[in-house]
Amino acid sequence: MKKNGAWRLCLVAAVVFIFSSLGMAQTPDADSEETRWSSVDSLNAGLGEVPKAVKRMTPREAIRSFLTLTENGDFAAAAHILNLAELSPAEQRARGGQLAQQLAEVLKRGEWLNVSGLPGRQDAAIEDPSGQHPQAGEPRRNLKLASLTVQGEIYDIRLGRYRVGDAEPVWLVMPDSVSSVPVLYEEYGPLMFETYIPERFKASFGVFKIWEWLAIPIFLLLVGLMGWWVHHLVGMATRWLPSGSPSIFVGRIKVPVALVVISLATQAVLDYVVSFSAVATTSFRVLLIIILAWSGGTIALRLVDTLMLQVTRRLMGQIDDTKPQDARKFLTTLYALRRIIILITVTAVSIYVLSQIQLFETLGVTLLASASVLAVLVGIAGQTVLGNILSSFQLSLAKPIRIGDLVVFEDQWCYVEGIFYTYIRLRVWNDRRLIVPVTYFVSRPFENLAIKSTKEFRSLELILHLSADIQSLREKFLEYAQEEDNVIEHHKLSCYVTGQTERAQTVVCYLMTSDPFAGWVAEMNVREKLMAFIRDNHPEWWPREVTAISEHDVALGEKRGHSLGHGGGAS
Repeated sequence: MKKNGAWRLCLVAAVVFIFSSLGMAQTPDADSEETRWSSVDSLNAGLGEVPKAVKRMTPREAIRSFLTLTENGDFAAAAHILNLAELSPAEQRARGGQLAQQLAEVLKRGEWLNVSGLPGRQDAAIEDPSGQHPQAGEPRRNLKLASLTVQGEIYDIRLGRYRVGDAEPVWLVMPDSVSSVPVLYEEYGPLMFETYIPERFKASFGVFKIWEWLAIPIFLLLVGLMGWWVHHLVGMATRWLPSGSPSIFVGRIKVPVALVVISLATQAVLDYVVSFSAVATTSFRVLLIIILAWSGGTIALRLVDTLMLQVTRRLMGQIDDTKPQDARKFLTTLYALRRIIILITVTAVSIYVLSQIQLFETLGVTLLASASVLAVLVGIAGQTVLGNILSSFQLSLAKPIRIGDLVVFEDQWCYVEGIFYTYIRLRVWNDRRLIVPVTYFVSRPFENLAIKSTKEFRSLELILHLSADIQSLREKFLEYAQEEDNVIEHHKLSCYVTGQTERAQTVVCYLMTSDPFAGWVAEMNVREKLMAFIRDNHPEWWPREVTAISEHDVALGEKRGHSLGHGGGAS
């Protein structure tokens, strides 16, 4: 009996568990209809019947209807698209039209609203045929229309879906958003200048109002004149400052300082004097943020460049290979540090701009979805730029060349003046500047004449007659070479006959010099002195051709015929 009772209890428990599970499984299905909207007892009872002109079935239809009604001045009808649940029926009648008018002004000026981008479905589900969006196909009961900032505080304007009894659900501006309309209106409503604009000029004409078509060009002209004046004023300041780094720095920041003043002045005008429509205001604000960030970054880079110039002049003076290797290595490291600062500045400015214009939220999914496409485009379009940047970092780390090194590149003597992100600046021997892309430079062989030491062996070659006295010539070479300041290690001076023909001999003199360019000058000086010595004292040493036109053999001392004469000439 006990065993039968135990089995009966287990069977009853299993049946109860199965039915309870079925009930729990059916609960979400029963509640899923309710999660698509908010059920309320009434909507805007104080406003009366909803006019036929009011459309509220989809988010796109509701906002388009709201903007049309407010544009036509029918604010009482537009109030039906606001959920005034936090107001009493009497307050709804008194303030509904005013709140609709204020919200319309906020939407026109606060944020560029793309009505066509709002959902056109009643359930506001996200339509994504690719299926990549995590919430694709799921109904929504509310969505964000705009996000505006007032004194550091963010206010969202949201639409919610509401249903009264068995009626069709409708989309309305949510009560929390309605309560923030007065605060937003104080920030984004008409400003001081707009109170003096006649009503006939406030009518819309295309994307702007009539008065905006007249005011924006004048506004841009005044801003441009202000920028020109600031640029001129900063240019005059360079004359007042003492020569040197301060004047150089101020002279380099004329344009960014002018842009900073323009940005701040324009922002002040938009905040306190006049506010344009959302299209113009949004464009202006985004442009001002970009200009301000770029100008600030440029001023910082100019400061770094000026400090580098001051360090270069103080430590090295003229950039060439006569400076110590440690100094040239230090300057190369400074240029590498400059590129790192540029990279950090560009990254910081980009993050600041994106955060200020709030693109992360709207572009994040799109960027992730199209990452492969962007990677291909960057790889193709930016291959050369990225290659140059990577090559410049390679040069900075490996240091096959340093700032101030003397190199022979494509048969030209050049000093390395600067290693930048995408190019190398070379100072040619005749003081011209050769700009070479980094990848092109590293892919070509070059001779670094200062990689270990600037010392260089130079050789000068003379072609002399066989009768030239080499010992006398060697003594004169040693004398002239030791007189040259740039000739070093005098024990390595040498002069030898390296070849001969039936008429002449080749004499080569070797000398060690302190650096290649000074060695070239010393070689030329010694050659000129030796040529002057031979010309003034032993002109017979120059090679010449002799033609015998008689039978008298001088070598044998015989006379086999009458001499008709002889001639000779120097070749």
